Amino acid sequence: MTIDELREPFYELESKGMRPRLCDTEVPYYDTPINCGEPLMAHDDGPEETIMLPRELLSMHPEFTIVVRGNSMKDAGIAESDIVKVVCDLSVEDGDIVLASIDGNHTIKSFYRDDDGQAWLVPQNDDYDAIPLEGKTNVRIIGCIKEVIKRAPRVSYRECRRIVSKTRQGMSEKKAISQQQVSAAILYVAPMVTVGRHWYAVFRKLVDKEAYGARDYDGFCQRVAREVPDHKHLPTSVEMERMAVQSFAKPVTLWNPDNAPVRGKRFKAYLLIAEKTEEGIGREE
Repeated sequence: MTIDELREPFYELESKGMRPRLCDTEVPYYDTPINCGEPLMAHDDGPEETIMLPRELLSMHPEFTIVVRGNSMKDAGIAESDIVKVVCDLSVEDGDIVLASIDGNHTIKSFYRDDDGQAWLVPQNDDYDAIPLEGKTNVRIIGCIKEVIKRAPRVSYRECRRIVSKTRQGMSEKKAISQQQVSAAILYVAPMVTVGRHWYAVFRKLVDKEAYGARDYDGFCQRVAREVPDHKHLPTSVEMERMAVQSFAKPVTLWNPDNAPVRGKRFKAYLLIAEKTEEGIGREE
């Protein structure tokens, strides 16, 4: 492969507004976790391996990467199992996140010097207290955290199973609305219906509530005739079936004004009637 061929995918990504970088430089990687909590002894067995990072991300100072353990820096975006890049630059300023050694124990915290000149290591999690450095005889700021490399999160199989079981239980416990609620909805919406086809919005909402099957047009029309026999615009099965097309064949929450048998103000009228049907159902709860 030529240099131009290697660069071609980078040029394509750049043309789309991305900033691709080639991981071409080895950086020491320490597999021993460093605590984001109380200071913890870190074993000095030397780097077991290296990882590749883009050269432009690296500084002139010695640097290495290490795994994070604990959650005392979670509000700064540093979480358990993240990999942080540490640059051994001793010019530390307030607010810098540092890797510090206290009596041989290591921790990651924010550095801060108060108005009295007292230096502190400050967690970014209210569950932890700041650590005063005054009076400690063997304190060393090893370096600053310059980059956080996130590991893809993974949820346990047990947690997924728990959530699915809970969802299935809720689905099995879902009940159709009562006949009293059906009657209440029809009576509540009837004054809003000015053409027979409007009843489809009521029917579809009742289908969504499992009071009717998706094609039980006859049963619905007979029910409306019993509830409001003197209504000027009673529904017919033919009209109901004609309206059950495009997005209107789906639950009301999925109705789409760009994909419906009616448009504009007429679409809004159907949607309003469906919403009022929901209100009518709630009046009998």
